Amino acid sequence: MTRVFQVGMLAATLAVAGLAPVTAQTGTALGSVTLKRAVKANGQPLDAGTYAVRLTADEAQPAVGQSAGAEKWVEFVRGGKVVGKEVVSIVSDADIAQVAEGPGKPAKGGARVDTLKGGDYVRVWIHRGGNNYLIHLPV
Repeated sequence: MTRVFQVGMLAATLAVAGLAPVTAQTGTALGSVTLKRAVKANGQPLDAGTYAVRLTADEAQPAVGQSAGAEKWVEFVRGGKVVGKEVVSIVSDADIAQVAEGPGKPAKGGARVDTLKGGDYVRVWIHRGGNNYLIHLPV
């Protein structure tokens, strides 16, 4: 049993170490976030509360100058049911300082939810596997 555990841990370590910047594995849970206020996700209302955030395989249309795969869709899951979807921007740790301002990125594996200046948007920022996942939700 110990040997099986050690082999499993080694495989997991190698898988994490092999991640390249802006290579995001789809269909994976990115983390859990708590929204303190109601927002809109893809134009649909999303109530205040705690949600699991899951990355999908669906790519969003990249903006001009942006590489393919830099934006995908995430799902907000509550009670085992998808209740909202929104575009997420995926930014490597090496590039995040050029993209996002604020009190600092969340700890590895962590998340933060901030109301942005002006109060019109809520930013969900998840830091996982050497990438930063930024979701902007209108209030």
